[in-house]
Amino acid sequence: MRFLQEFFQNVFQQAPAFQNCSNSFAQAHDAEMQSHLGIDTYGNFQLTDAVRPSMDLKIQPTQGYRHEQYRDEESGGSVPVVMAAATREILFPLFIELIQKLGPSVDVVLESSHSHKTSGHVDFYREQIDTPVLISTLLDYEDLILNDGCTGIAVLNPQTPQEVQFDEHKLLIMYGSPLEPFEFLLERNQIRCDEQIKFITEADHVHTSSEDFRSQFEKLRTHLGIDADFGSANQPPPELNS
Repeated sequence: MRFLQEFFQNVFQQAPAFQNCSNSFAQAHDAEMQSHLGIDTYGNFQLTDAVRPSMDLKIQPTQGYRHEQYRDEESGGSVPVVMAAATREILFPLFIELIQKLGPSVDVVLESSHSHKTSGHVDFYREQIDTPVLISTLLDYEDLILNDGCTGIAVLNPQTPQEVQFDEHKLLIMYGSPLEPFEFLLERNQIRCDEQIKFITEADHVHTSSEDFRSQFEKLRTHLGIDADFGSANQPPPELNS
């Protein structure tokens, strides 16, 4: 029941705009909402505590991946992308497997939307960290990375260039070329390609977080040697178009 406790203690207190939004949550009675937020399993797919889908379930959480193209408006170029959703049981171990494919040394970006005073999120950068050192640190913060709806992380190799992102919605997003090594790992974990799959981000949804998670985020940032002064406010990334 931790999701419900954190949701009612934090989301409604810290984000009053949510209470007034005209979406499926705003139309629900308290009992209906509480019942809906308490559901974390849909078929064979289990959600983390970080996010819940819309009340009307226009998009039901399911496991799978699809291909996209990320278009850079400044350069006019495009980058191939794979977006994937995985059930909770395999999600974090899969993320660790994916970043191991990036090489022995990587850059890291921690993404935070814990502050309700800014739109989008704030990024904190760390360049050139040994991948085994990074993995060891991330394993200590598995609960935060998996269950906090205001924490995201991107790991990249600028030399390739390739990137693996574990975003706030707990989707796995892989950028760059080649993508085949990532796809192999997805398939090995029974995550199948479905170009028609829809993700939880494509309909109403709600995130949850807590002051404890916010404190853990700051500890993770410190353990990775990231100075807060290096953070930069960013708007949400542009939509990926197929």
